[in-house]
Amino acid sequence: MLAGLRQHGNFPLPARADMNDVLAALARAAGWTVHPDGTTFLSSPQPSLPPPAQFGAFQATSLETPVFTNSLNSYAIGTPIDSQASALQTDDSLSPSSLDSVVVAEQSIKNESYGNSSSANSLNCMGSDQLLRASAVWAGDFTKTPYIPVYASLSMGIINCYCQLVDPEAVRAELRHLKSLNVDGVVVDCWWGIVEAWTPQKYEWSGYRDLFGIIKEFKLKVQVVLSFHGSGECGSGGVLIALPRWVIEIAQENQDIFFTDREGRRNTECLSWGIDKERVLRGRTGIEVYFDFMRSFHMEFRSLSEEGLISAIEVGLGASGELRYPSCPEKMGWRYPGIGEFQCYDRYMQKNLRQSALTRGHLFWARGPDNAGYYNSRSHETGFFCDGGDYDSYYGRFFLNWYSGILIDHVDQVLSLATLAFDGAAIVVKVCYILVHLLVGP
Repeated sequence: MLAGLRQHGNFPLPARADMNDVLAALARAAGWTVHPDGTTFLSSPQPSLPPPAQFGAFQATSLETPVFTNSLNSYAIGTPIDSQASALQTDDSLSPSSLDSVVVAEQSIKNESYGNSSSANSLNCMGSDQLLRASAVWAGDFTKTPYIPVYASLSMGIINCYCQLVDPEAVRAELRHLKSLNVDGVVVDCWWGIVEAWTPQKYEWSGYRDLFGIIKEFKLKVQVVLSFHGSGECGSGGVLIALPRWVIEIAQENQDIFFTDREGRRNTECLSWGIDKERVLRGRTGIEVYFDFMRSFHMEFRSLSEEGLISAIEVGLGASGELRYPSCPEKMGWRYPGIGEFQCYDRYMQKNLRQSALTRGHLFWARGPDNAGYYNSRSHETGFFCDGGDYDSYYGRFFLNWYSGILIDHVDQVLSLATLAFDGAAIVVKVCYILVHLLVGP
């Protein structure tokens, strides 16, 4: 990866570059000034905010509805925002976790029939002294777009394990409240473990069909999240969403379908990328299972996409739906700032590693590093990641290139098939900051 930055990004990184060198190079490329002591600041003044009608697009796709609506309840109708405002303020009742997954995206102006009110209407529930402080950060991204769409996540407990809408009237009441706050739409998780729960390739969409029909009544838009992982925790209504039952049955005889750490502990939140091309899921590969699910969704709700009700589709790519290895699971005892562990010890990942080592002519490289520490180790405490450690050896570079290559190959295949399945629909993915660990840790 460092070699790629040097070759394709023209970054002048030193021979033994660390994460600080990479961040400094990226900051300089973005126009920031970086001093030798690490002090970093913008080289030119931050652009001022445009007039209200020129606000750009941002999608708050992970705000749980109770927190979101309670925070907006206190807002009063405000006056237009001064175009020279330098910062927005945040309500103290909003927790950091409520704001940690804001997705900045390009505003689509197609199919405006579903709740796309004017920019002035989208702001009339906020006072000028209560707007989000983050505007100074995002201002540069908003200048070329006229609107700020806001989406609030619906709780995952509204659909039960039999794919039934639990309480339609409660959903209507919630949507009515959101509509009064001038939100543009809602985020709905479509869980693989619910839709294809019992039998392979038998998809049950009835609960989601009913839910989308109610959302359509309120002329709100929908961002759909296709979740190929388990929830990992109880959601609203005490619902624990696991992988499909037939997958769990397969795992009783073959636990290597899950990511595995060096000690042999399995992470059952999602399937290992090692089976992306292995026909171990009742005759299908992991990639084929994902594609069949996406194609079934598209065939079921294609008309809603064409009408503009469904504005975007987020495709899950790994743990928590994010493009990352499950390297830092709390259930394994990980705590920040531990570096985590490599998740490449299932039979299929090891098979792939062996083939890659044979191709390079070094069969003894077909192993994971034995000095990379444990979940709560620090980089400097390990022989692999410390300054001048094995990560920079011939074997270390081979292993890290292989490990990151598996991730890149997975996202490339899934998104290629998603583009085919959804026939030009807007596709969203979630990329986590933990990808940085590909440079400094598992």
